[in-house]
Amino acid sequence: MKRALITGITGQDGSYLTELLLEKGYEVHGMVRRSSSFNTDRLDHLFKDPHERDTRLFLHYSDLGDGMSLRSVIERVRPDEVYNLGAQSHVRVSFDQPEFTADITGLGALRLLDALRDHILHTGREVRFYQASSSEMFGSTPPPQVEDTPFHPRSPYAVAKLFAHWQTVHCREQGMYASSGILFNHESPRRGETFVTRKITRAATRISLGLQDVVYLGNLDAKRDWGHARDYVEAMWLMLQQPEPDDYVVATGEMISVRDFAERVFALLDLDWEQHVRFDPRYLRPTEVDALQGDASKARAQLGWAPRSSVDDLIREMVDADLRLAQQERLLRDHGHGAVARR
Repeated sequence: MKRALITGITGQDGSYLTELLLEKGYEVHGMVRRSSSFNTDRLDHLFKDPHERDTRLFLHYSDLGDGMSLRSVIERVRPDEVYNLGAQSHVRVSFDQPEFTADITGLGALRLLDALRDHILHTGREVRFYQASSSEMFGSTPPPQVEDTPFHPRSPYAVAKLFAHWQTVHCREQGMYASSGILFNHESPRRGETFVTRKITRAATRISLGLQDVVYLGNLDAKRDWGHARDYVEAMWLMLQQPEPDDYVVATGEMISVRDFAERVFALLDLDWEQHVRFDPRYLRPTEVDALQGDASKARAQLGWAPRSSVDDLIREMVDADLRLAQQERLLRDHGHGAVARR
């Protein structure tokens, strides 16, 4: 049974990757940060029934900011594969917290690679490493973007990701099995509500049920290549099954604007997006990235990977999931009002 270690296991990608690896027969270990509240919502369905829970899933307290804890977890788990998905991953927030972003997203990858390299040297084991690189590293470089497109990062997040990416390349050139997936935007119903796609689907479904009136967005002209996170974690796994490590762009090849995304979401709910979307300059980045569109020809040819979900499939799934949440929210609200009236 292969053992995998995932940083960022409680995030969107981490939860989908966990499900995939468990389906493939892995023993899965995940790193979680200690906090005063639980942050395992995306994994809770794997733990609900103690009699049915998957006993091949384990969580360990550790942090990308703490090199000693990384070394301790690696020594205890002795993984065959390590997936570094942990990061401060919100681009806009990185402008407000550049040092924290650099420490966790950039130096965190370096700490993990150093700990892994020492483990490999001391044990003689082969451990395969995956680094979650980002299309944001391309920044202002015109699309379409491929593996050898020049990088021009436009945010502290992108700069930190580029540092981690080049550290991964550096370790590979020293002999480690280290691959990077340059993933373009990938979303799902598990996306955090502060990210623009989920912010739109969450707001639109609440608007459709009268729970709110408008949603405030930033740059509506920004264009992105949006895919489904479930498809993209499969590409991560495929990368580590190859004879040799390498870097791969993972994308759909289709690019639409934030405006187009919002229009499609509201249309599914029979709403006119222009009546409910408002511009707010607070959500603009100090330096914008206008257009990201990936060419995943290499991943298609060498990994045999292709996205299963179109952007419209993705939007429909996100709207359906958030509509259920909004319906539950309205039911609770109405039930609460009814209880007050009866008293």
